[in-house]
Amino acid sequence: MAVFPGNQRSLLAAMLVVLPLAASAAFAQTTEAPATAEPVKPSTSPSPSSAAKSESSETTAKQDKPKAPGDPALEAVNPTRFGKAPADEAFGAYQRGLYKTAYNLALPRAEAGDGAAQILLAEILARGLGTPINMTESAKWYGKAAEQGIPEAQFRYAAILLQGRYAPKDPKKAKELTKAAAEAGNAAAQFNFGQLLMQEQPGPGGVENAYPWFLKSAEQGLPDGEYAVSQVLANGTPTIPRDMAKARLYLIKAAVKGYDTAQLDLGSWLVAGLGGPHEYKSGFGWMLRAATGGNVAAQARLAKLYRDGIGVEGDSIKAAAWYIVAKRAGLNDPDLDSFMDGLDDDQKQAAIAEANKLQ
Repeated sequence: MAVFPGNQRSLLAAMLVVLPLAASAAFAQTTEAPATAEPVKPSTSPSPSSAAKSESSETTAKQDKPKAPGDPALEAVNPTRFGKAPADEAFGAYQRGLYKTAYNLALPRAEAGDGAAQILLAEILARGLGTPINMTESAKWYGKAAEQGIPEAQFRYAAILLQGRYAPKDPKKAKELTKAAAEAGNAAAQFNFGQLLMQEQPGPGGVENAYPWFLKSAEQGLPDGEYAVSQVLANGTPTIPRDMAKARLYLIKAAVKGYDTAQLDLGSWLVAGLGGPHEYKSGFGWMLRAATGGNVAAQARLAKLYRDGIGVEGDSIKAAAWYIVAKRAGLNDPDLDSFMDGLDDDQKQAAIAEANKLQ
């Protein structure tokens, strides 16, 4: 799998969407903000990491009490994710944080074949809302809703089938469901379908097959798709012209949404003048944002910007501090090691104190 310039991971690993029910290490970054995966950033990770817990995990169910008006968790819920229409009383209870009530109302309807109620149950069980987490049962309901053609359920159940932990592994069926959800307009599914195409055909051919799907997800504002498009355009293929200026625009879109790898690359591009004019201060600002967000590669690069006074007034103490932070996370850079060796004991102590404040 090709590795694009400025990126620390393969394209596949760098661009796959987080799937709450699939703990595959190949999947990373964001989804279109589903309730089961409340991003962060990137890296972003789900609050209850349902993928990391087995179905037998003993968890404390959340209290079944109403949320206060204006609670951001209420506003983030999108009823259209549960099918063509919300699950009526059950969904209303879910919105208010009455999870046990929502579960009890949705269960008979789900058993009767109501797809919206089925995906609502799957969501509640996956997150352990008002009931202990039960991933196997959640997978069952996602599967039933997927059979009814609900794109969100198709996308989720495809991830489950790819993983093979809570339902029998079935890559062929997973691809079919991902494609169906992608064709129905699910942005995360469009992105992941592109990834599956790249896996099937490594090299330029796979990138060319995947690119239209990356573009579709990017057009819907998915940062993973925007970053993917930027990388394809930055490199080009036999049929996709290289376009650094356009690539930079897509990189900006992903960076603005908090995609830390895009922030790292954008900082580097602006400093180097790739895809447009040199913008040293702005480049430093994006690198600082990525570093502050925990991107280790950005922390090391920020150290060099401070050391060399690029986009910011030179500061050896801050440069050393950021490298110490990156080094504590496991990154080693011979160039920065040499820089550290040139500092006196007082400077090193000051840098350590500064690094402690940064973490």
